[in-house]
Amino acid sequence: MADRLRWLRVPVGPEGPQWSTRAGAARVLFVVHNVTSATRLLDVLPLFDADPRVQCLATCTGSSPYLHGVPELLADAGLPVLPWEQAVQTPVDLAISASYGGELQLIKGKLAVLSHGIGYNKRLPTPDTGHRTPDTGHRTPDTGHRGSRSGPGREPDPEQAPVFGLSPEWLLWDGKPIAKATVLSHPEQLVRLRHACPPAARTAVLAGDPCYDRLLAALPHREGFRRALGVSTGQRLVVLNSTWGPRSLFGDGNDILPWLLDSLVSELPVDTYRRCAVLHPNIWHGHGPGQVRAWLRHAEDAGLTLVPPLGPWRQVLAAADAVIGDHGSVTYYAAATGTPVLLGAFPAQDLDPGSPVAELGRMAPRLRPYEPLLPQLDKLFAGHHPDRYAQLTALASSAPGASATLLRRTFYGLMGLSEPRPPAYLPRLPAPAYGDGPATISPASPVLAPVRVLTRLRDRRPDALPEIAVTRHAGTSHEPEPPEAPYPEPYPVSAHTAVHEDVPDATRLSLADLVLHHSQPEPAAWTQAAVRRHRHCAMAACVTAPDACVVRVPDGRLVTLSAAPGPDGHRDLCDPAAYASALYAWYESGRPVEALLDGLVVVTGDAGHRLHVTITPPP
Repeated sequence: MADRLRWLRVPVGPEGPQWSTRAGAARVLFVVHNVTSATRLLDVLPLFDADPRVQCLATCTGSSPYLHGVPELLADAGLPVLPWEQAVQTPVDLAISASYGGELQLIKGKLAVLSHGIGYNKRLPTPDTGHRTPDTGHRTPDTGHRGSRSGPGREPDPEQAPVFGLSPEWLLWDGKPIAKATVLSHPEQLVRLRHACPPAARTAVLAGDPCYDRLLAALPHREGFRRALGVSTGQRLVVLNSTWGPRSLFGDGNDILPWLLDSLVSELPVDTYRRCAVLHPNIWHGHGPGQVRAWLRHAEDAGLTLVPPLGPWRQVLAAADAVIGDHGSVTYYAAATGTPVLLGAFPAQDLDPGSPVAELGRMAPRLRPYEPLLPQLDKLFAGHHPDRYAQLTALASSAPGASATLLRRTFYGLMGLSEPRPPAYLPRLPAPAYGDGPATISPASPVLAPVRVLTRLRDRRPDALPEIAVTRHAGTSHEPEPPEAPYPEPYPVSAHTAVHEDVPDATRLSLADLVLHHSQPEPAAWTQAAVRRHRHCAMAACVTAPDACVVRVPDGRLVTLSAAPGPDGHRDLCDPAAYASALYAWYESGRPVEALLDGLVVVTGDAGHRLHVTITPPP
């Protein structure tokens, strides 16, 4: 009785017809297993927009170990949520699932099942072999296809496990298909399905991949996404991607993650590389968001941006210059859109050898752990051709751009309803937004780790603006290598340390030659107080805008450095903290600040940033 008190009374239930405003609407039930599968269902939910003949509902099977985050996601979706016990007793016109976990055979209505990744590739043991699947806490029916056990106390042999979504153990109940429509994105999946489970092949529907289609539609907006992510001219965006499980890149099977995070921080200059991490929702919700962020705290302080599980990972992927990944779908999507891929982990034994993801493992270069990372990335960029993975692109979808049309036709056909008159479409992906919400990412936040800065003055022509090359490395415990000059330089490389005043370990402030802050309400007053608080520092600088900062120099004057707009009219996106380091190098060389009043060029990587310089006398 207590459970029944949680049951919905409107728009379904015995009282539904009495209290509902549109009691005759067809019912579409979205079956959620975890956040991972829910994201695919959210992709297709808009296909029922603007149709008052349809009432959408949601339920959660409760079968996944990764239930964290599901209630919040369902609340954000704004659909009526049925407890699973009520859902399986409520007749529906159509149920849509993006996983086979749970007791789907109990649903009273036609069931359509989508893949929640790039097709079906992974081998997963099912409960009837004596193991519980990662996606279900309920036993699946014994289909007569028992896998072999590995023996007491031993790990199951993944090569003996069935392929998730393409094998009888997953697809059949009492020898009959669970789903009325098994949605596939490419005929190669149908070939494998016919071989592995002929009865289910009769339910197959080729309808493309809505996730891939939304990514394709986002690619023309790549430059806008890059600007929204704070990627500056000449900067490369490197995305770290991991699926879940011990043999993933994030897993502890080989555990190269500590080395990789350290290399991303220590080897890649801050102003030349923007770094983001896209982790599988099962990592976030299996271990807890707080724990994941704690594991990556030092990398975040050094400039790594974590994309939350409901965040704009596709926009980040569209903006990426390279992906360091594994056997997950995100890495495959990157390769299919022509992005250079470096495989940091790839357990081939966990995959169907005939699957497209297994083919990616045979084609893509491998990361060499414990060797210098930067040369490996340089080699990756130099050796990549946009058509390198054309074969994988062709296998991603047999109907690129057409999944909305094909899926809506399938769904309405199952319900026996005519389709709405407007053409079907999937909403375009918006530019990445900053904030604290579940679908936002943090902006290119200040680097809180101590930064070792190498500078070189370039004074090539008497009539040219002064140029200062700046190379910054965050969180390094050793002296970085001086950058190679593209032409003979008469001036040597000098070095200093810049430390943000909000550095988590306050003892690190004692290292600072230049102390930094961001967005203080009174930057001039803050710089004056900062040089008093940190008397060992030569200068204090406050970033006042994405393209400007003010610096208090030792003689008390306040110098404002602001970037001139680029030729395209956009503001410069270089971190203004690099401008402050350039001024520090100029001042420490003994040159007068007044010599910069005509302007200054700060060089980061291959990009030059022209600055306006103004000087305010001390109070």
